[in-house]
Amino acid sequence: MKVILTATIFLCFTFSNTLVAETTVLYQDGVVTVDVVLADPNDLWVRPVDLTRINGFQLKPEGACLDDICVPVKQDADSDLFVTRSDQEWFNVSELSRKLQQEYVHDPESSVWSFGPLPVSRNRLVKEHLAPDFTLKDRQGNPITLSAFKNKQVLLITWASW
Repeated sequence: MKVILTATIFLCFTFSNTLVAETTVLYQDGVVTVDVVLADPNDLWVRPVDLTRINGFQLKPEGACLDDICVPVKQDADSDLFVTRSDQEWFNVSELSRKLQQEYVHDPESSVWSFGPLPVSRNRLVKEHLAPDFTLKDRQGNPITLSAFKNKQVLLITWASW
């Protein structure tokens, strides 16, 4: 019985310090390859320098910050956002997304994570009555960008088959 218990503790400790090589992260129009992540079946743990490459957030003493958004992060002890393993600091990108109510999906077989837009940025567009800029082709195939009609009233008509 003691041998099994010891083996279980050892396996849990080993798993928590296991590194996984090459994970792909999709965010906005970017594709970031992260060479090493901390193994976790449910969360994306990256080094703080990779956090900035992935979504622009920087880990500062006051927390994970991007422009005027700053999420407090306890960095002097392990937490749901930050851990230290073998003298290496790790940041939980998926937990940050949950705290920001940002949608994401993960395909463990291909080691790909995809993160949606930050709700905070969507809220700004709603409050300011702004549509996000986009480009479509007209009937002649010429590109038309919504921002070309700035300060003009525009009627957008959409249709979907579902």
